[in-house]
Amino acid sequence: MGTEQLPKVVIIGGGTGLSVLLRGLKQFPVDITAIVTVADDGGSSGRLRDELNIPPPGDIRNVLAALSDVEPLVEELFQHRFNKGNNLTGHSLGNLILAAMTTITGDFVHAIKEMSTVLNVRGKVLPAANMSVILNAEMEDGTIVSGESKIPFSGKKIKRVFLSPQNIEPLPETIEVIRKADLIVIGPGSLYTSILPNLLVPKIGEEVCKAKAKKVYICNVMTQAGETLNYSASDHVKALYDHMKCTFINTILVNEEEIPDHIKLLYEEELAKPVHYDIEALKRLGLEVITDKIVCYDNSVIRHDTNKVAKLLYGILQQELS
Repeated sequence: MGTEQLPKVVIIGGGTGLSVLLRGLKQFPVDITAIVTVADDGGSSGRLRDELNIPPPGDIRNVLAALSDVEPLVEELFQHRFNKGNNLTGHSLGNLILAAMTTITGDFVHAIKEMSTVLNVRGKVLPAANMSVILNAEMEDGTIVSGESKIPFSGKKIKRVFLSPQNIEPLPETIEVIRKADLIVIGPGSLYTSILPNLLVPKIGEEVCKAKAKKVYICNVMTQAGETLNYSASDHVKALYDHMKCTFINTILVNEEEIPDHIKLLYEEELAKPVHYDIEALKRLGLEVITDKIVCYDNSVIRHDTNKVAKLLYGILQQELS
């Protein structure tokens, strides 16, 4: 069955959450497109962005690796991070390769396409824009903090986030895949710094609002200090609605598994705690709520269970298409 006949799933996000989810979803017969944020300005990505004037490659690299179908050693090589060498320390090889490919082809999107071929990627990976964008946050007290990596550390509550410059354009291909999607998945990932930077790209948010596909939001399992401190599940949804000026989510997927106490304690050190799932408030927002045990643990770090979440999404998709 060619990809033309496969159901089309568009996933919007960034950070670790997106790549974790894609590893499970690529096992199913679906045509995947990942739309990935280009607002990152920290670490290796931020350095390459500043020095070479290219969009930040880090989130794209993680997604390419997650969707790749290559020998484990090749993926390990692509994800390898140098920890020695004055100028190399902190850089991952995949970021450097994407930067080199951008220089060679003269275009970031073209570089991603070439790397997708090299890594035998299942699906398409599209940056939210073909340029770097700056994420800004207006805080409750009216101050503005600029830079994705600085926002969570401002010590203030976020009122809203917005992008600069003004003239950001999405790729025509991105608009087309959103229009043709059978299912649109938002998240998991940091609400203000991974998810909204995609939806705030002019036209992307509007097209998601208008798209005929069912839209599923995978709610984060834990709150995040500096972003979603004490947020309930409905607070996450309301923040998305406030920014988009439309109510676009049909279904929310939430975790009902109790987090072990020893893991909660570790998260408490960074002021994070399990997201409170206020089911009634979610239903009042008109959402279909799907609850399941959907977490797993990776060295005491809570992650979504990629296989379980992928299976649930595939089930939703089959319902839609039947």
